[in-house]
Amino acid sequence: MFNFFKKKKNNTLFYNTDVHCHILPGVDHGATDIQNGLELMKAEMEIGINRFIFTPHVTKSTFENNPDTILPAFEVFKQAIKDNGIDAEVAVSAEYRIDELSLDQIQNKQHIAMPNDHILLENAYLQERLDLDEIIFDVQVKNLTPILAHPERFKYYAINKQRFVQLHNAGALFQVNIMSFTGYFGETAKQSAKWLLDHDLIDLLGSDIHNMEHVEVIRNFLNTKEYERIAKKLEGRLLNDKLFN
Repeated sequence: MFNFFKKKKNNTLFYNTDVHCHILPGVDHGATDIQNGLELMKAEMEIGINRFIFTPHVTKSTFENNPDTILPAFEVFKQAIKDNGIDAEVAVSAEYRIDELSLDQIQNKQHIAMPNDHILLENAYLQERLDLDEIIFDVQVKNLTPILAHPERFKYYAINKQRFVQLHNAGALFQVNIMSFTGYFGETAKQSAKWLLDHDLIDLLGSDIHNMEHVEVIRNFLNTKEYERIAKKLEGRLLNDKLFN
């Protein structure tokens, strides 16, 4: 059990669990190999993370992962973590793009759920699927709790923010990328992230790191007044260290 509100030293995150990261080596365009994956873990641990849920992409035509590609890679990486004396808790799932590949895996129970039967779903970037509400309902019927990955990054929600409210009210949890607050993904994502924060619609924060540059962006952000505002606002309601125990 993590002590969620323990006092953290300066320049570290106020939570301990990274629920969305691309650190598992060799399965997508995140960590390139075991050494790179270990370096990314160590870098995140320096800013306060000690529990990782690895979420490699599952996306049709680009990263067509499944349990047969993800789980063996996870076992090899877990052994490397142990061999290198890294004291961190690790679990594996995936970031499921809402497409035919992912939906087929979920339908046939070939997915890898996050702890306590949560599942990280990623919308398409150009437009929302017309059947998204039905998909969210079907996922819940399967006793899975849907988490929408970085909804702030989708421009079609920025022009219709009430859709955020509808989806959240339908039972979808929202995982926002902490880098979105820095402007790393553009001004639209930054403003949407702030809107979600101000309207109490952020359930989880994730790094979504793929490389060391991303860690440095987060590290630098920890020195800002905006980060202090986010920490103060989310203290007591962020689910990162509560949801997966």
